[in-house]
Amino acid sequence: MKAVILESHAIQAGDLCWDALKPLVDELVVYPHTPQGQVVERLAGAQLVILNKSRIDEAVLAQCPALRWAGLIATGYDHIDLDACRRHGVLVANAPGYSTHSVAQYAFALLLAACQSVDRMDPAVRDGCWKQMGPQYGVRPLTELYGKTFGTVGYGDIGREAARIARGFGMRVLACTRTIRPAYAQDGTEFTALETLMEQSDVISLHCPMTPETAQLINADTLRHVKPGAILINTARGGLVEEEAVAAACRDGRLAYYLADVAAKEPIEAGSPLLTVPNTILTPHVAWATGAALHNLQEIVIQNLR
Repeated sequence: MKAVILESHAIQAGDLCWDALKPLVDELVVYPHTPQGQVVERLAGAQLVILNKSRIDEAVLAQCPALRWAGLIATGYDHIDLDACRRHGVLVANAPGYSTHSVAQYAFALLLAACQSVDRMDPAVRDGCWKQMGPQYGVRPLTELYGKTFGTVGYGDIGREAARIARGFGMRVLACTRTIRPAYAQDGTEFTALETLMEQSDVISLHCPMTPETAQLINADTLRHVKPGAILINTARGGLVEEEAVAAACRDGRLAYYLADVAAKEPIEAGSPLLTVPNTILTPHVAWATGAALHNLQEIVIQNLR
């Protein structure tokens, strides 16, 4: 069997090691990155493909008749046409759960950056300030999380881990999810509708998948219900929010902060309304990329192929 890796690394060259794949296949061809226009050419004669962001759809599959398996170096599969894969007999395997702890931790890193301004105080101190810090540093009043309400939209692995961390801070936890399992009731989480969660939560954290039903779930209408001064965190998918509406809510004070590791279009576009709003913290979709998570990721992909 011939296997092709279309994208061999996650963030930088060498952060994933694929040596363990070599005994499993007759031929392994590795590319660090593959432009979409070269996907078909590089998959010629391959039965197996490993990929991250490259798109597999009807147009690709029609020209790659040998392909039988696609292994995703990711959890999300919104760039894979599953119906087309079924028609062509191509199995698809994703890598769920590899970054659960890392992403939940990152959500709170963003939250603490907003609540504590540690990253802004450091340069002020280095400039000779002590407690009295000018507005140029962007330091905001400190916020205590104890006793506040944390609302998670989505209650899968990451949503549950974020809820566990929130309880560690002494927060009340609300959750909006399509599936409530009996075991969930044991941890003290209160399940509610999205509107109620928006009205009562001081912190709203998005941990649901991107689907046609959740696209722009946070929009001008849902933001009308937000608790004034709430903080919105998005470490899931940029398309879950209507960015213009979120920017407007930040400007008029309905949201104290929008904290995001994702954007509707990535890399974030120069004209994004979020870039001009001061009470946002934006990072480049790296919450999942700890050393531990990357190790988990490659092990899951290799085990999927086995």
